[in-house]
Amino acid sequence: MRLRWAVFWSAATLVMAILATALVLETRKVDRLARLVDRRLDELVKLSRHNQMLERKIRYYSTDEGLARLAREEFNLFYPDEVVYKIEVVPPKPLRGK
Repeated sequence: MRLRWAVFWSAATLVMAILATALVLETRKVDRLARLVDRRLDELVKLSRHNQMLERKIRYYSTDEGLARLAREEFNLFYPDEVVYKIEVVPPKPLRGK
């Protein structure tokens, strides 16, 4: 009779150890996947913001004002009646050693 109880408790302990190990391993897997989801979500938010910024630029440069600005900045174009001033920055003279 005692041998039966010893075998029963040994088997019960083994099953509990297996279940505890499985629980720990699954918990680690869930944590790893949660971190991966968080990283992907951060990347998705970043890309979504970048897309919104690009869409705003597309809408702006589709207007007359945007096209004029693009022509001035990228291609150095201007209207015939505009006066363009070119500002040159002269670096200061170096100080002589003391």
